[in-house]
Amino acid sequence: MSSSRLAVGALLAILTACAVGPDFKRPPPPAATGYGGAPMQGQTTAAEDTRGGTAQRFIAGMDIPSQWWTLFQSPKLNQLIEQALKANPQVGAAQASLRQAHELYSAQWTSYFPTIQGNFTGERSEFPTNTLTSPTVASSSTYSLYTAQLTLSYAPDVFGSTRRAVELAKTQVESSRFQLEATYLTLSSNVVVTAVQEASLRGQIAATMRLLELQHELSAKVRSQRILGTASDLDVLAQESSEAQTAQTLPPLQKQLGQTRDALTALLGRLPSDEPQEIFRLEELTLPTDLPVSLPSKLIEQRPDVRQAEENLHAASAAVGVALANMLPQFAINADTGSSALTLGRLFSPYTGFWDLGASLTQTLFDAGALLHKKRAADAALDQAAAQYRAAVILACQNVADTLRALQSDADALKASGEAERAAKRTFDLAERQRALGTISLVAVLNAEQAYRQAELALVVAQANRYADTAGLFQALGGGWWHRTEEPHYEPFGPAGK
Repeated sequence: MSSSRLAVGALLAILTACAVGPDFKRPPPPAATGYGGAPMQGQTTAAEDTRGGTAQRFIAGMDIPSQWWTLFQSPKLNQLIEQALKANPQVGAAQASLRQAHELYSAQWTSYFPTIQGNFTGERSEFPTNTLTSPTVASSSTYSLYTAQLTLSYAPDVFGSTRRAVELAKTQVESSRFQLEATYLTLSSNVVVTAVQEASLRGQIAATMRLLELQHELSAKVRSQRILGTASDLDVLAQESSEAQTAQTLPPLQKQLGQTRDALTALLGRLPSDEPQEIFRLEELTLPTDLPVSLPSKLIEQRPDVRQAEENLHAASAAVGVALANMLPQFAINADTGSSALTLGRLFSPYTGFWDLGASLTQTLFDAGALLHKKRAADAALDQAAAQYRAAVILACQNVADTLRALQSDADALKASGEAERAAKRTFDLAERQRALGTISLVAVLNAEQAYRQAELALVVAQANRYADTAGLFQALGGGWWHRTEEPHYEPFGPAGK
């Protein structure tokens, strides 16, 4: 008897040593060694002697700190990002999703073990004595029956269906984890870019207001000349039109600034009425000089969205195994033990116990092809996940290439804007000296200063682009999440009880 049990146990061990369906293998990394014509190791951007004009050097393999935004050396920015990571509801949703995935994985893992249930019933019955024989030893046709029992059920994982289901649940945990990392990265990047946009708009508004003051002064001067007969009506109308055109550019900038402040407030997890006190200006930010560049083979390890797509591919692979296992015979073991008596006091007394033990094998013989179609659907889902993973890899590499090109091009644009601003400043200075000597009119001086202020406005935009490009590169490279040792704790009402 014992030898037969050992044989059965050995057979089950052999059967449970394998799981049907494909065994997941990570896709091979891209073989590309660069990003086309985008700058790579050792290259340096153009430099310009102005704010945000520092030359930036690309360093291959340079590590990325988890709090990469601190490289901008702005305590206010650091503080707001910390608040956003604690109070933004998207963070809370992603953290809750990860907790949910953990619990579902734990629940699925219990499928490896048998289920044991306890049951107690008490009933009062009467049987027809004229037509039926008494079902009990009681002398009366009316009796009570009490039953207490334990039920065990277990489904042996013969073809690995349970293991594939557990594997599938585990991939959902990892997918949710990378979704959370992507939420952290996107949120921190959005705060940086929004702060830079605010600083840029404040600079543009200041330059536009200075330009508008000059336009107003110039209009007054032309009208005075018209009274003296040294300027025509056409000159007055042309200048007033120029002033009006400058004035109409100011409200859109002010609207953008207000909306940018609203966007920043929302990123902090607050209502518009709870706008942060911190404001940002470009002169308060430092442009990082050393920038990392990761090869595509390294990039796919760093990007949370690529890692999430990989886990989705893994999940689809496990789902194929589950669908295939469902087409094979299903095994089950069931057992009951307990006691039944006519009175509570006799429960568990001699001769009241009962038990049963059984096993079953079930094979679907006809279901009109339902299981087959489900298996084919799982195969199609696997193909879909593979295509989506490849798309995620391509998008990640495209993001890095686009950002590297932007860093290079916008550095060139800043250099050109700086040269244009200096040339306009020299022209304005020369006009002022000539005006002091009486060789040119005040109108000519004001025109020269107007050109200088317009160049100054273009310079502000070019400066802001470099800060935004730098933040974009850190986001495109994954943001250094792998160095974080402590998860930000979501606080529904904000870190300060707001």
